Amino acid sequence: MNDTYGIATDEELARLRGKIGERVEISEPPYLTEVTRDAIRHWAWATGDKNPLYLDDEYAGSSPIGKISAPPCMLYGFSKMSIGYRGGLPGVHSMFGGTHWRWKNPILLGAHISAEVTFKELTEYPSRFAGRMFKQSSHIKYKDEMGVELANSDSWGMRTERVKARKKGKYKKLEPEFVSQDQLRDVAAAYDEEIPRGNKPLYWEDVSESEVIPGIVRGPYSPTVAVCFEQAWGGLFIKAHSYWFDYLKRHPAAGIPNAYGVPEPPEAVHWDSLLAKSVGVPEAYDYGPERISWLATMLTNWIGDSGFLEEFYCEIRRFNLVGDVTYGEAQVTRKEKTNEGSGRIRLNVLAKDQRNQTTAKGWATVLLPYKPK
Repeated sequence: MNDTYGIATDEELARLRGKIGERVEISEPPYLTEVTRDAIRHWAWATGDKNPLYLDDEYAGSSPIGKISAPPCMLYGFSKMSIGYRGGLPGVHSMFGGTHWRWKNPILLGAHISAEVTFKELTEYPSRFAGRMFKQSSHIKYKDEMGVELANSDSWGMRTERVKARKKGKYKKLEPEFVSQDQLRDVAAAYDEEIPRGNKPLYWEDVSESEVIPGIVRGPYSPTVAVCFEQAWGGLFIKAHSYWFDYLKRHPAAGIPNAYGVPEPPEAVHWDSLLAKSVGVPEAYDYGPERISWLATMLTNWIGDSGFLEEFYCEIRRFNLVGDVTYGEAQVTRKEKTNEGSGRIRLNVLAKDQRNQTTAKGWATVLLPYKPK
């Protein structure tokens, strides 16, 4: 391994910046290509979404959409680069930073979906966590087999020099916490109270500025939760047996030895605490798209069958460690009439952990029907 591995050299940065504006293609096939009942069900199970719009044919058939549809963030599964292109800068650690979603149409059962990814931006930021740090972002368009755009997004990752991140150890004071039986009972009670609005419309006129919407709880986080999400999302490097060793022949740097000397993919930080510690994090931690999907569920639960989640911007701000509980909350900040048959509501959105630390933040807009006259 050369002396510049894991370092963001000026030469490598110049090479990477030369790709800005280019469409990015990879040889790895997407995890999902079709919106099937099984894919929808697995996504709903993995994210804790009990909305019958996604799971019940008879119920969905009588909804405004008229058939089963998919949770909006399930589009993450239709491209390995839905979380942003992270090529270049060999050995420089990559962490998911967030997504700005813009949905155009429902994601209907049976649709065949393709994604087009364009490398958009590489921006350097000051960092106390590592040495040099960069935001690397991409623009993604999702279309069905008829060429209809279902959504587009900007997704980004933060690239940090791995060795310096270990030495500085920003998160040494963030320690995993034991989950008590009282906490487990409180979480179970919160799950019992989580009920999607369903077919009772929420009208634009009935929403007030500064109104706080029903929140959501997810967790406590565990490696099992990570595995469940992997089954729905597909991950980036999840391969086994000959498929993994064939991949390592093409990309030898992708394998990071675990405690037993077995090469693991970089995303093993989500279930392997020793590997997570090697990049400066005190414990295995969740997937950013997973947390964003939880918050999207909070929003779709609130707006009901007649509403539409139009836009969601979310930044991942802190790690969500094994044992952590996530509490989602949102508050209405603005109401706006449109020329369409629905009005727009803007909300601020937060995720906090049991330490009351903000782990994700952003904003969303939803469309709600006007009250019949």
